[in-house]
Amino acid sequence: MKFTAGQIAGLLGGQVEGNADAEVSALSKIEEGKPGSLSFLSNPLYASYIYTTDASIVIVNQDFVAEQVFKNTLTLVRVPDARAAFATLLDAYNQFRNNKTGIDPSASISPSAKLGANVWIGPLVCIGDHAIIGDNVKIHPHTFVGEQVRVGANTILHAGVKIYHECVIGNDCILHAGVVVGSDGFGFQPNSENNYKKVPHIGNVIIEDHVEVGANTTIDRATLGSTIIRKGVKLDNLIQIAHNVEIGENTVIAAQTGIAGSTKIGRDCLIGGQVGIVGHTTIGDRVKIAAQSGIGNPLKDDEIVQGSPAFSIGDYKRSYVLFRSLPDLKAKVQDLEKLMKNSDH
Repeated sequence: MKFTAGQIAGLLGGQVEGNADAEVSALSKIEEGKPGSLSFLSNPLYASYIYTTDASIVIVNQDFVAEQVFKNTLTLVRVPDARAAFATLLDAYNQFRNNKTGIDPSASISPSAKLGANVWIGPLVCIGDHAIIGDNVKIHPHTFVGEQVRVGANTILHAGVKIYHECVIGNDCILHAGVVVGSDGFGFQPNSENNYKKVPHIGNVIIEDHVEVGANTTIDRATLGSTIIRKGVKLDNLIQIAHNVEIGENTVIAAQTGIAGSTKIGRDCLIGGQVGIVGHTTIGDRVKIAAQSGIGNPLKDDEIVQGSPAFSIGDYKRSYVLFRSLPDLKAKVQDLEKLMKNSDH
């Protein structure tokens, strides 16, 4: 599908500089631009590419000032924020690409399940008894939706997502390939024979609106009650959320983080990759945790921590300076010991 510079400017509220009838049918990085493609420039580090790119249209900030002559095939669209404008176009492109409806003949859907309007159910999808699927939901191939699951409007379940029974997914969510929601928590009780007896998990998982969950992330169901992912949370790939965890609104967590059972995390937190958080603890609001940190104690609102075990990031940086100097300090101590030993003789 082709769009002109004029149409793009109209969608973004921008101004055309060049040929308003220039057409594009693809997107590209500015350094890899080809004729017929659309790109953008917002980072000054890439400014040199705008003079050599073969892209037909480039979105730029309104205050962009050219220092060289462009190729005569290039048309600019000036907008207040080029990166945000390009993101808007990507979102529109995604919506156009995913605007599918209908039910694939190979899908298995319980007669008691309820499907909303304009849904798309892909090949080999399985939807269980009494499940409720909202309007405009897109369910990609090989996805499993268990009994009495509820999936809100406009949500996308990518290939191979598994949602166990009685879990709830909100509106406008995205669950990427391989996500598992509602598997049993890791709960076992040792008995008198030194074996482990499984503790049943009869709760569920509730994911509120506007949540995005990265590929192969797992969210365990509660022992009792609910594991809760609040509105606006963004989870990266390969994250483990244990039973009865609660994550507050708009918190962002990077890949390979693990959160043990019954921990409560506040809103607007930023948690780096490969962080480990002990169970039954509390993380306050607006907390920032650096990558590879280990959290073994509660954290108050607005704390910034690093290390394993984690402590104040300012103290961590000062300690790290000393840590790096330990080899030099050791050498100096050894030299002093030699001097003292020689002086004794």
